Amino acid sequence: MIALHPVWNPIEGFEIGNFTIRFYSLMFVIAFLLGWYVMKKIYDNDGIGEDKLDKIFLYSFVAILLGARLGHVIFYQSELFKEDPLSILLPISTKPTLHFTGFAGLASHGAAIAMIVAMFIYSKKVVKLPVLWTLDRVVLPVSLGAVFVRLGNFFNSEIVGKATDHAFGIRFIQDAISKKEAINITQIPDYHEAYQAIATDPTYTKVMDLVVAKHPAQLYEAVGYVFVFAILMFLYWKTKATEQQGKIFGWFLVLLWSIRFVVEFVKESQGGFEKYPMFQFLSTGQWLSVPFIIIGVYLIWNSNRVKGLFFDF
Repeated sequence: MIALHPVWNPIEGFEIGNFTIRFYSLMFVIAFLLGWYVMKKIYDNDGIGEDKLDKIFLYSFVAILLGARLGHVIFYQSELFKEDPLSILLPISTKPTLHFTGFAGLASHGAAIAMIVAMFIYSKKVVKLPVLWTLDRVVLPVSLGAVFVRLGNFFNSEIVGKATDHAFGIRFIQDAISKKEAINITQIPDYHEAYQAIATDPTYTKVMDLVVAKHPAQLYEAVGYVFVFAILMFLYWKTKATEQQGKIFGWFLVLLWSIRFVVEFVKESQGGFEKYPMFQFLSTGQWLSVPFIIIGVYLIWNSNRVKGLFFDF
C-alpha cells in the first residue's frame, strides 16, 4: 500500500468581519443543533412537549462542558488543583505568569459521567420519568455529537495517534511544531503564515522532514461513532428496544466505549493513570472505558427486568 502521508495544516477558522469563527467551536455548534433536531423527532414520537426538549439541552450543555473539563483535570491533570486552581474552570493560567489560554483540556469520560448525573436530575424534576427512559433517548444525539467533537479535534490537530508508516498516516504539522517554534523558525510574526511557510517553502524542507506521519485517531473515532449513531437510530425507530428500559443506553455504552478502547491502542499517551507502573499496560482512556462497557453489558443483559436497578430509583 502506498503511503501518501498528506500534510495537515489547517487554519483555525474563517473570519466574518472582525469576528473569527473557529472550526472547533463550529463543530460543537453543529453537534448541538443536529442533536436538538434528532431529539425533537424523538420527543415528537413519544409525545413529550417541546418545553421539556429545551430544558434537556440546557442540562446537557452545562453537564458536558463542566463534566468534560473537570474530568480532564481529575483524570489527566490533577496537579492543577494544587498548582493552578484558577485555570480549572477559567480560560486563564497563572503559571508561569497570568495569561489567557482559552478553554482547553476536555475529557469525554468526565462528560459522560456528568451527563448521567444531569439526566437523573432532569428525569426526576422535568419529565418525571425513569432516568433510563431519558438515557435511552438522549444517547442518540450524544453519539452524533461525538462525531463532530472528534472532527473538531482533527481541525485542531489534537488527540493525534502514534507515529506510523501506514498509508493512512497524516503529518500533523501543528502538532509537531508549536506556534512559538513556527514563529522562531521562520521569523514570521503571524503563526498562520509561519506554518504555511514551513509547509510549502522549500527553505524549510529539513524542518518538514522532522514532521512524522501519525495515525489520524480522531478520524478513526469519528467514523466509528457514525456507526454507533446508525445502530442506535435503528434500535429506536425499527425495533421494540424502547420497551426494554436501558437497552439502547446499554448498547451505546458498549459500542462507543469499545471503539474508544480500540482506538486508544494507536493514540499517543495523554498521561493520567499511566504514570503508575501497575496501570501502564493500558492507557488512561482504556481504563476509564472499561467500567462503562461493563455497565453497558449489564444493562443489555438485564433490560427486560431492570426494575429496581440503581439507575432507576
